[in-house]
Amino acid sequence: MPIVVDIDIMLARRKMGVGALAERVGITPANLAVLKNGRAKAVRFTTLEALCEVLDCQPGDLLRWEPE
Repeated sequence: MPIVVDIDIMLARRKMGVGALAERVGITPANLAVLKNGRAKAVRFTTLEALCEVLDCQPGDLLRWEPE
């Protein structure tokens, strides 16, 4: 998939675990794993906004496009 999700990078920079992020964002760890592993078909803007708020980053820090 040409859209790459870099949540792992931001988690490492913030020294935060997946469970803590899921709790603070308000989604299940399973749904966060689907997004984190690039298996999600869509992302709600409210979820993206919450991720950016908790991780103190911009959407471009979490998502990037890579040509195949």
